[in-house]
Amino acid sequence: MKTYEVYKNIRKQAVIFGLSISLFALMMVAILFSLLVIIFSFSFGMIIGVFIINAALYTVLTRIHNNPQIFQMAKVFPRIISNKRKSGFGYEQD
Repeated sequence: MKTYEVYKNIRKQAVIFGLSISLFALMMVAILFSLLVIIFSFSFGMIIGVFIINAALYTVLTRIHNNPQIFQMAKVFPRIISNKRKSGFGYEQD
């Protein structure tokens, strides 16, 4: 009988419309905001502008999802990993 391994980190790789869950939630908030703008706006130019802004946001978010190293400023792992407590005392001489 074949056995399968339990995969616990499935949410890390979940993708909806090419976006991760957090980026998809950001896109949905932007769409809800744009729908409010469309409802309370009576300008055809504003409606076209909202669609263009949403399309641009979607392309930016998909590029961020495909290349996450763009916004990574610091190193992922620290130089030294230690269990010692950090105290405020300095033992070196001045």
